[in-house]
Amino acid sequence: MELVTGAAVLLFLLGVTVLYSKLYKVRGQLPPGPTPWPFLGNLLQKDAVPLHKNFPKLQKKYGPVFTVWLGPKPMVVLSGYDAVKEALIDQDEGFSGRPNIPILEQITKGFGLISPERRKWKELRRFTLSTLRNFGMGKKSMAEKIQEEAHHLVEAIAATQGQAVDALPDITAAASNVICSVVFGNRFSYKDPVFTELLRIIKDFVGFFMCLSGTIYSAIPKVMNLLPGPHQKCLSDCAKVCSFVREKVESHRLSLDPHNPRDFIDCFLLRLQKEQSSGLICTEDLVMTVLDLFLAGTDTTSSTLFFGFMIVSKYPHIQAKIHQEIDEVVGQNRPPTMEDRVNMPFTNAVIHEVQRYQRGSAESFPHMTIQDVNFRGYTIPKDTIVFPLFISVHFDPNYWKAPEEFDPGHFLNEEGEFLKKDAFLPFSAGKRACPGEALAQMELFLFFSTLLQNFTFQLTVHSEELDMETMFLDIRKEGKHRQLRAIRREI
Repeated sequence: MELVTGAAVLLFLLGVTVLYSKLYKVRGQLPPGPTPWPFLGNLLQKDAVPLHKNFPKLQKKYGPVFTVWLGPKPMVVLSGYDAVKEALIDQDEGFSGRPNIPILEQITKGFGLISPERRKWKELRRFTLSTLRNFGMGKKSMAEKIQEEAHHLVEAIAATQGQAVDALPDITAAASNVICSVVFGNRFSYKDPVFTELLRIIKDFVGFFMCLSGTIYSAIPKVMNLLPGPHQKCLSDCAKVCSFVREKVESHRLSLDPHNPRDFIDCFLLRLQKEQSSGLICTEDLVMTVLDLFLAGTDTTSSTLFFGFMIVSKYPHIQAKIHQEIDEVVGQNRPPTMEDRVNMPFTNAVIHEVQRYQRGSAESFPHMTIQDVNFRGYTIPKDTIVFPLFISVHFDPNYWKAPEEFDPGHFLNEEGEFLKKDAFLPFSAGKRACPGEALAQMELFLFFSTLLQNFTFQLTVHSEELDMETMFLDIRKEGKHRQLRAIRREI
């Protein structure tokens, strides 16, 4: 028995030695970084992850290009504007791949906009962009839809009568309804039980994706799939959303009018009819593309808006200046329009600064090299995961005069005019930039300005007690965002 036990221990140690020697060999070919542990990599090392907290000291120690290990997988991290720009813009082709993201792969099975298959991804991206534009993305018709939804949101918030309530669900529903009107052809009541359940699932999914449990799942998905845990509920819930989308697709198929497409689903179905023989895209690509748009069009915009209202509540002098600009440019007799934005530089600057200042925001999807890439003295092998760290761009002291401070002046020149900044990349950059950027920017401006036209937002706690980073990281936790009340403005 002792002999068997000894042999087992010896085999285990031999396996660890072989694994570690392979890891050490691969590690020697990559940019430097914290020493990984066998099996776990840097996952449980508090001085390595989460990156949004540790990147300053990692960058200081290893430079703007360094490697962290997610279990047995190396990931090259790009920190700071110069490194990110050089990779995603100057050498965009080499860095334009997408790795398999295990939780998304488990849900989508490789179909849809996040497909790692480059030919399919390019076709779906082209089609999605052109179809969104046809349905008004960046145009007046889309602005009118957002204005209509903003009116519903104003009514919902006014119904709180200045009481401290959780405004995030209504804000999330409003943002989601904009993409729903394009994708499904209709909006939903904020109280619709099916809709609220879908939004709950999306919130939980994004929360899981951003937390340590999600990172561990991404590192060792085969092991995690054998174990119980929050990932199992996440996968089960997302299957419900997929079923909902499939039902919508089937109902659209039965009522499809080839001469009068009503929405994105109709346009995709017509495209499938034309390309039956190509085999490149299929109905499941439609389902997962709709899922991708639904996810992307719901969480990021709503969390940014809510964070913005918290910010202006914490800094009432900023809110007062926005109110003054709205009153002078728009007044109270009509809703704000996109044409007003050019005459509202301070409001526009505040919105951009809110996006820049979100320390704990989702750290985007990783990229992957599609070939061996020579980058800053390193040869990064083909199929290496590359992570452009956008928070490091938005807090890069070389491009922001006071990155640690919330200051709308970052986006204003000396004359008070709006100033575009190269180091502002909330929607990524290059070939993999977010296709919904124009829509998201319209939503942020129209929702933000319309609500501030109608309300004064106040904190229910002392502003000194509110840590903005912690608040944003807790934004998806139940009961963690009731610090606001909205008081109807009387002009």
